[in-house]
Amino acid sequence: MVIKMEKRKTKKEIVQMLLKSNELDQKDEEELLDLLVDQPISIDVDKQEEAKMTKGDLVADKVSEIAGSWGFIIGFTGFLIFWIVLNTIILKDNHEIDPYPFILLNLLLSCLAALQAPVIMMSQNRQAAKDSLRNQNDYRTDLKSELILEELHDKMEKILDNQKKIMEHMEDKNEKK
Repeated sequence: MVIKMEKRKTKKEIVQMLLKSNELDQKDEEELLDLLVDQPISIDVDKQEEAKMTKGDLVADKVSEIAGSWGFIIGFTGFLIFWIVLNTIILKDNHEIDPYPFILLNLLLSCLAALQAPVIMMSQNRQAAKDSLRNQNDYRTDLKSELILEELHDKMEKILDNQKKIMEHMEDKNEKK
């Protein structure tokens, strides 16, 4: 039981040494110490975020996925060319839907941009939050790995010390014979 307390104290000292460069308040530091000492800290960020997604989040992600693809760019370019050809060549006689400065097309494009931009930004904000959570998880995992390595290093030193004592003891016995 005393040994466990010593290990915990050693881990705390190591964590405090590692955290000296960060400016965490006391509550955050204690929470991090508790997380790192005896609990598994790895999480699946994607699954955690998926569980919290709303229908709006799903729509924003789907819109961003479609609007940010080559298929959308090529398809929309095709639509623009079709619109211009339709109004300048095919419907040249007084049946034009949108004559040459294409005011209706400009209105449609402005509306599309006004709706599409915030939806894409919502998706990007969610992705940035997910990336931040992933970075925090990576930092905690790296810190815990460093603690484990330090603990293993200490154990190896003890083993080597014990081995050295055993060897000395055996040499002393051999000399006495």
